[in-house]
Amino acid sequence: MTDVLGTTPSQTVGPFLSIGLPWDDGADMVADGAPDAIVIHGSMTDGNGDPVPDGLVEIWQADPDGRFPHPHDPRGAASYPGFRNFARVGTQVDGTFRFRTLVPGRVPDDGNGWQAPHLDVTVFARGLLKHLVTRLYLPDQDNAGDPVLESLPFLDRTLLTAVADGPGKYRFDIRLQGEGETPFFTV
Repeated sequence: MTDVLGTTPSQTVGPFLSIGLPWDDGADMVADGAPDAIVIHGSMTDGNGDPVPDGLVEIWQADPDGRFPHPHDPRGAASYPGFRNFARVGTQVDGTFRFRTLVPGRVPDDGNGWQAPHLDVTVFARGLLKHLVTRLYLPDQDNAGDPVLESLPFLDRTLLTAVADGPGKYRFDIRLQGEGETPFFTV
């Protein structure tokens, strides 16, 4: 008689983030005290609403003129001394993260229009076999006409829009799954 073996318990991948993805430049795209700097902070939670203490959040954004220092941006990059278009930070034990940056400018869409100012957000976390991609919009910017926001239901638009949390400070929480899940995009 042959014994029937049960299913092996599933395992998560990682956590490898502290080993494989260090970023010496950290979470600040501009120096402390930079004119017009804003702070974006929030927390990353799992499907149960528990903090993700070993997640990683990246942001990539245009400068205040809506330009990227990238060969695919034919307009070229504007000069903002000390500004970097990219930052990466790990979440803390309580799932929180924080970035210091500048408000991005509008960028062209694939047609003849313009996208609202936004930050591209990439999320890495335990149990994910592939990173997640989303966007962050600011509530005090003109977000009308943005093709991505307009393609989403109202609730998803609100989940992608940070909440003002004091002068020059915005809160943007990332929920990996479950009720209030952050909308993620296939790229």
